[in-house]
Amino acid sequence: MNYIISVDQSTSATKAVLFNEHCQLVNRVNLAHKQYYPQPGWVEHDAEEIYQNTVDVIRKVVELNKNENVSYSLAITNQRETVVVWNKFTGKPVYHAIVWQCQRGAAICNRLKEEGYTPLFQEKTGLLIDPYFAASGARWILDNVEGARESVEKGELLMGTIDSWLIWKLTEGKVHATDYTNASRTLLFNIHTLDWDDELLELFTIPRNMMARPLPCDAVYGETTVEGIFESPVTIAGVLGDSHGALTGQMCFESGMGKATYGTGSSVMVNIGETAVKAPEGLVTSVGFAAGSKVFYAFEGNIHCTGATIKWMTDKLKLIESPAVIEQIALSVPDNGGVYLVPAFAGLGAPWWNPQAKAMICGMTLATETGHVCRAALEAIAYQVKDLIDLMTGQANIVLKELRVDGGPTRNNYLMQFQADMLNACINRSDIEEASAMGAVIMNGLARKIWKDMDEVAKLRTSDNRIMPGMAPADREKLYAGWMDAIRTVNKNN
Repeated sequence: MNYIISVDQSTSATKAVLFNEHCQLVNRVNLAHKQYYPQPGWVEHDAEEIYQNTVDVIRKVVELNKNENVSYSLAITNQRETVVVWNKFTGKPVYHAIVWQCQRGAAICNRLKEEGYTPLFQEKTGLLIDPYFAASGARWILDNVEGARESVEKGELLMGTIDSWLIWKLTEGKVHATDYTNASRTLLFNIHTLDWDDELLELFTIPRNMMARPLPCDAVYGETTVEGIFESPVTIAGVLGDSHGALTGQMCFESGMGKATYGTGSSVMVNIGETAVKAPEGLVTSVGFAAGSKVFYAFEGNIHCTGATIKWMTDKLKLIESPAVIEQIALSVPDNGGVYLVPAFAGLGAPWWNPQAKAMICGMTLATETGHVCRAALEAIAYQVKDLIDLMTGQANIVLKELRVDGGPTRNNYLMQFQADMLNACINRSDIEEASAMGAVIMNGLARKIWKDMDEVAKLRTSDNRIMPGMAPADREKLYAGWMDAIRTVNKNN
């Protein structure tokens, strides 16, 4: 029996998820790591702790697997923009990993924006100049850690996202590599040439000799015994960033297929095909995944408040006892009664881009009941996803074929039906518990020729919980026009 251990290294923890050769989840082990906040706006991780946790969860998940006569391989999916700089001779990081949430690179990014480099970076990388991405964190380390700049000039230092760090450690320094998806989140990778860009490296004063070798997601990256856990070396194959892992795990292999993860906020990613189209304002273009000698690109955007709106109604307004009851209360009324809730608790994101906007409930009368407000809250989630997907598909000139969804709020049947109605597209609700880890497993299997292509992989998808649109076009247009009126009111008042 072939087993694949998918290492899912996230912002809060490291997980080893064991899959069998039929892509069935067998077991998983999770270990949290410490978060460091040395000053307001700064976030760090201990890269050595993350590596040690990786070894520990692999050991534990192997111990849990009682089957004999088995073979193993490793796949990796990871928090994407977090950056590590380490000494290739000592194997030690010169500083803590700088996490994607960290804002210390803001001044570096602001200078580049003031100097007019935004169009250059967007054209080459598909990204916005922002400390969210890895380059400014690496530059900060080189500029502020004692001796770092001198060491890098001597060729002693390497940098990489967490996947690169883990691969380097697991192969005992033999392999310094990354995949195209992680590379595409650094602000240093040209998504058209699929290589590091010398002009961008120079603008961030990062020498090319620090950089990992970029490879497709379905490459074989090396071999490891994982600190002696395995008697014979096992293959490391299949690497990609966590959001890209979810896109792949949801098997969105065709242009026009998208995934939405509904949580506190919502992450939306749409496969736009094999051409890197410029993203709409405020959104980004990344390598979606690279496999089978093809590179598929994706638009990505995030919505601040989706599930957070329901939590606010529960915890702050005390309007409902728990998120679980909101569907029942929403269905106690026949429609929204003209009530709209615009959840601009952290401003309005795409496509409105008004950071000063404040949340608002409008359209209420003396006839308004709790049910109307609950409906408005759920409908606001669907409207925001529609705003983002309409923007993406319009820019890429594609039609949304299907939206594959995961996350807690997808259990709400009213929300999912309303989402299908608003998008006028099929919603496919996933039962995949570990979508990112599954994506890495798929790339591992392609790399090791377990499956010959993505068409064969697509047949493994067992979930087919489809929700089809059923709303009349006139009703959809009327409801969405009310949402647009509510957005205009919020924008006018702020």
